[in-house]
Amino acid sequence: MEHRFKKVMSAMDILVLAFGAMIGWGWVVSSGRWIQNAGVIGTVIGFIIGGIMIYFVGMTYAELTPAMPKVGGEHVFSYKAFGPTGSFVCTWALILSYIGVVCFEAVSLPTIVQYIFPSFSKGYMYTIADSDVYLTGILIAAVFTVGIIVINILGIKAASVFQTVLTVAIVGVGVVLVVASAINGKASNLDEQVIVGEGIGSVKNILSVAVVAPFFLFGFDVIPQVAEEIKIPLKKVARVLLMSIICAVCFYGLVVFAVGYALSSLEISEAMQGAGLVTATAMEKVFNSTVMAKVLIIGGLCGVITSWNSFLIGGSRAIFSMAESKMIPGRFASLNKKYNTPVNALLLVGVLSFAAPFFGRTMLVWISDAASFACCLAYCMVSLSFLILRKKEPKMDRPYKVKHYKFVGITASLLSGFMVAMYLIPGSGSTLTIQELMIVGCWTLLGIVFYIMCKVKYKHEFGKIKE
Repeated sequence: MEHRFKKVMSAMDILVLAFGAMIGWGWVVSSGRWIQNAGVIGTVIGFIIGGIMIYFVGMTYAELTPAMPKVGGEHVFSYKAFGPTGSFVCTWALILSYIGVVCFEAVSLPTIVQYIFPSFSKGYMYTIADSDVYLTGILIAAVFTVGIIVINILGIKAASVFQTVLTVAIVGVGVVLVVASAINGKASNLDEQVIVGEGIGSVKNILSVAVVAPFFLFGFDVIPQVAEEIKIPLKKVARVLLMSIICAVCFYGLVVFAVGYALSSLEISEAMQGAGLVTATAMEKVFNSTVMAKVLIIGGLCGVITSWNSFLIGGSRAIFSMAESKMIPGRFASLNKKYNTPVNALLLVGVLSFAAPFFGRTMLVWISDAASFACCLAYCMVSLSFLILRKKEPKMDRPYKVKHYKFVGITASLLSGFMVAMYLIPGSGSTLTIQELMIVGCWTLLGIVFYIMCKVKYKHEFGKIKE
């Protein structure tokens, strides 16, 4: 196999890459909304359901990644199973999910800075979907975009060290919140917010959290994207991948419970009407200190950057793999001669993340739902690829082989397929809005254009994977 990338990533590097991608900023900005929708325990159950789905999908990844350790990951898996067209659909959906997270973090960033520095927002520009856009927000997103791109151009190892430092900071802040809430919180705060709704209503509320959980839990799939850059035994890669999922589900569950244990339903409602950063409000209450609230927000800022960094890495590798296979313009398969990094692909994702803040904070919901839908679609296709390749290529070398593969593969396919359906069925509680459907639709149309254009241009070379 031709090695175009430097093998420099350790087990810790890939663990923090995946875990840092999953914990991001959602635990700070979305916990109040989750609790109001489903209750404290309802949210935890929702994340466990989402986590189970992700874990089953993760087991298919755990087998496929060591078996085909090539840049692009899912692009290769789906090509081997479905051929060029299936591979295009899977990878194109995955790229939308990666870009969606990068845009989500870029839009979130000004919100965090605004909380730390209340007078930050200056230079009002316009209002879009009830969200004000300020020049200062655009500028700070631009500065961070440039900084993260530069770090990634300098090489995967530099990005990994950067990721490790920030992930340690996030975990530290999360642990402090959980411990302080256990000491200073009250069980009575859980009254009226254990599970929201009754009967079918409560199930629907829990599922409304379960279907968005994949957006906050996906990130382990960045590991196969950098498979050519990992230097540890292939079997160990599978174990690290699965461990990252377990760690992320536990982190979200503990933080949500800590918030509910620290704040009553009334206090959460009041916090939602204010800045909306309920997790920071919980930190402030358990320490009786506004300074500690800002410390938690800084931890959230680190989470924004770790997710941003991880999905910039994953998105750029997915784009590189499609370009190398002649599925999108070949210029995106260019590597930096000194650092062996996909510079043009990195710049493309960077430009899109720079554009996101111009659409305001309301875009946070739109892009997260559209990206979550795309992610679940890609996961469903990878799960099906896992089943097909067990039949199609039974003698393939598999350093890590999943037991009871039919049960695992069918369960992963059904669960991820169910999540896809929940976004499309009217009245499911998670149906995509018109704005979200427009994002998915525009991305699909762009994909069709690239597919036809490259198919005509490259003919028999279209979709071929480099061995």
